Amino acid sequence: MRHGDRIDDQEPLWVAHAKRPWDPPLAEGGLIRAWTAGKRLRGAGVPIHRVVVSPFLRCLQTAAEVIRALCCVVDDDSRLLAMETSQDAILDPARVKVSIEYGLSEMLNSEAIGSTVAPKDKNWFPHISDLGALLPSGTLDQFAESVYKELPHWEESALEARKRYVSVIGALAEKYPNENLLLVSHGEAIGVSITSALEDSMVFDVEYCASCHLQRKILSNPSQSFNSEDFKVITESGQTGIAYGRTS
Repeated sequence: MRHGDRIDDQEPLWVAHAKRPWDPPLAEGGLIRAWTAGKRLRGAGVPIHRVVVSPFLRCLQTAAEVIRALCCVVDDDSRLLAMETSQDAILDPARVKVSIEYGLSEMLNSEAIGSTVAPKDKNWFPHISDLGALLPSGTLDQFAESVYKELPHWEESALEARKRYVSVIGALAEKYPNENLLLVSHGEAIGVSITSALEDSMVFDVEYCASCHLQRKILSNPSQSFNSEDFKVITESGQTGIAYGRTS
């Protein structure tokens, strides 16, 4: 899933006064969109066991809203659907596990993050414990280790970032073979999840909170290595905010 609407898209002057201009939060509409997307996922009939999220603030905030929807305790889901925001949600944090993954970060280059706003001291984020505090209480898996132990290097190429996303998606699928995963990341990652699994495909648009559903059989032979082509794309173009097609 891509993150929700970022504030600097709606308020261009936000960057000029921001303490951390490279890491914009969600706009109010982005929080509502993420909450709504979480309710939709809950009703999709595929239980989410684990949410793995990029350390960027907009992704953490998106994940937090989705998690609140997944963990919300209600007598029936019609009450959940009627809730316009997560403000009054009562949560059962045992319903989902959450971890932060550096490998799901935004492309770290001038194309995705302007060089004028990138941190000069390379101090991109607070300590990971502070990032975890942004998630609903009790949901963070304290024992989960990130596939990437640190952030990618600055000015990685777009090709390097796309390879990173494919690698991380595969590594997480291998790490948690018996769990349904929700990865909350950035637009490029969502696009790559399609093109790496569907031969001769091209992604045209990835909306805020767009999602792609991939499915694969659990490998019974431990010696078999992961291949992105093992995934089957379940999501149809235009179905959940992502538009794609065949190039031939």
